[in-house]
Amino acid sequence: MERWDAYDRNFRKVEGVTLIRGEPIPEGLCHLVCDVLVRHCDGTYLLMQRDRRKHYGGMWEATAGGSALQNETPVECAVRELYEETGIPSRELTEVGRVLSGNTIYVEFLCVTDCRKDSVRLQVGETIAYRWVSKEQLLSMKKEELVTERMQEYIEELQTGCERGDGE
Repeated sequence: MERWDAYDRNFRKVEGVTLIRGEPIPEGLCHLVCDVLVRHCDGTYLLMQRDRRKHYGGMWEATAGGSALQNETPVECAVRELYEETGIPSRELTEVGRVLSGNTIYVEFLCVTDCRKDSVRLQVGETIAYRWVSKEQLLSMKKEELVTERMQEYIEELQTGCERGDGE
């Protein structure tokens, strides 16, 4: 049974309340999800293809991520999810944003890595392929190729940041 901390809509942990994966989240409470966008030092971005048996199977994700476990900080969650889903060990993550969507608070991170590009590890039951793409390729991906509309919004935010010069 996976346990999560409860948060209010202002990203404050609600003490004494535990959420359980698969159970309804009470009105006014949220759970925390962390996503990590991986950029190689050569400027390319990592995409992971979802296992075909999963929801959105066969589509590409531009982030590694998942729900924060009980008593886990956003950075701890991001580090864990990044390693579980890609095999990339990194503690050098930069928080780039927070998004409230329904009863979920998404904390978005950027990981810049110099890992060997062929060292990415697939997570059995989760991912079936990976590829490295240029910023231009990533930003031009269609909604039908990426897992969620939120991901498309994240990429649009990245593009805006890059145009201002703070996404490089």
